[in-house]
Amino acid sequence: MSDYSQLPVAEFAFPGPLRDQLVAAILDGSKTSTTGTVHEYEVEEEDFPMVGGREVVVDSQGRPVAVIEITDVRHRRLADVDLQHAIDEGEGYTTVAQWREAHEGFWHSAQMRTALSDPAFTVDDSTMLVLQRFRLVERLP
Repeated sequence: MSDYSQLPVAEFAFPGPLRDQLVAAILDGSKTSTTGTVHEYEVEEEDFPMVGGREVVVDSQGRPVAVIEITDVRHRRLADVDLQHAIDEGEGYTTVAQWREAHEGFWHSAQMRTALSDPAFTVDDSTMLVLQRFRLVERLP
């Protein structure tokens, strides 16, 4: 087992059922991509992910469950997300429209708007996104 204590933490969604679903998909290998808005990175004052970077994935209780390695990072407009990226999110999407509807629901949620300190936050075709691909490096005990 590697020492993961110094790695940045990767939190998928907010703690709860969606995070549990996403973490399970990472652990079973069906989730190999994820998406965030550039705005989220700016508000949280986080650096953009870098290819080769490793992160420790935490579950809804904040427990480390896996180490992932970033294999690709792309900046794209919401209108330009491709089908393969949507499929690789591991949530069962078969069309970009399904992916977009689910992601818009998440980004427009009260929880996300609160996290961004912007009660009117919305996305549209021109919203810039950070599309990541990653691979599961290690499951943690």
